[in-house]
Amino acid sequence: MRLEHTIDIAAPIELVWDLTLNVEEWPDHTPSMDSVELLDDAPLAVGSQARIKQPSQPMRVWTVTALEPRKHFAWSTKMMGTRMTGGHHLSERDGETVSTLTIDVEGALAPLLGLLIRGPIRKAIRQENEGFKAWAEGASADTRSVTAVS
Repeated sequence: MRLEHTIDIAAPIELVWDLTLNVEEWPDHTPSMDSVELLDDAPLAVGSQARIKQPSQPMRVWTVTALEPRKHFAWSTKMMGTRMTGGHHLSERDGETVSTLTIDVEGALAPLLGLLIRGPIRKAIRQENEGFKAWAEGASADTRSVTAVS
């Protein structure tokens, strides 16, 4: 099962990428995260781990499985006999950023689990992407204001 959400962000991809990698600040910008604690030194790299608490879910450790700077990073965790992989995909269009968040659920129980969690996951990735948009556009506006004043 794969779920995804795409949103346009009026901010440069470099800024959105930096905010995406700043995982410990995510809970300040999205209601889909209660806490994120890096278990390794920053910056994120393949193999890095984070302890994540999300609303109505037990705390889980997520491990970075892929990272391509300014384009994509993914991490995964195990849940009830399945593997969940969250992907953060960025691309540029007309000086702005297109952000696509994905969740893949794989394993023997994925079809059953998918029926139970499809709605909450769809809502969570939408909220997360909307939070990134507000955060990045606010940071981008702050940068433009500072540059204009300088």
